[in-house]
Amino acid sequence: MRHLATAGRVLGVLWTLPNTLVGLIAGAAGLPFGARARFSRRDFAIVFQYWPWGPGGAITFGNSILHTGATLDADCVTYEHRAGLCRHPPIRLGDHERAHVLQYMVLGPLFLPVYLLSGGISVRNPFERAADRYAMTGRGWWPGAMADER
Repeated sequence: MRHLATAGRVLGVLWTLPNTLVGLIAGAAGLPFGARARFSRRDFAIVFQYWPWGPGGAITFGNSILHTGATLDADCVTYEHRAGLCRHPPIRLGDHERAHVLQYMVLGPLFLPVYLLSGGISVRNPFERAADRYAMTGRGWWPGAMADER
């Protein structure tokens, strides 16, 4: 069973490699401006910390995460909380981004088009709500895996 899980991870990494390359190129572009790269076993990704561009927070491309801060252990709010639809406790940013890494590993190069067609970076996007749910509970990183609570 363990070998099957390892094989699944390897296939997921290969399947999403085009997305990961986008993140690696963007992350490498930030290195001369203070970004730092490290592998996060926990988040199953190469994380670029102190990435110098963007409004703050993080964005995931395959098995790479671009983060403007010092650590993915930072707290953040869920999309539903930010939109005023409910009150959730703070979540760990890295847990949210790890859910996106797993989503990418399933959809591979199809992730970005499907994600954008699902609402992009917004509370309407089931991929974002699933990532928030995973960050809150440690389960349900796939949209529809558990009933969305509203």
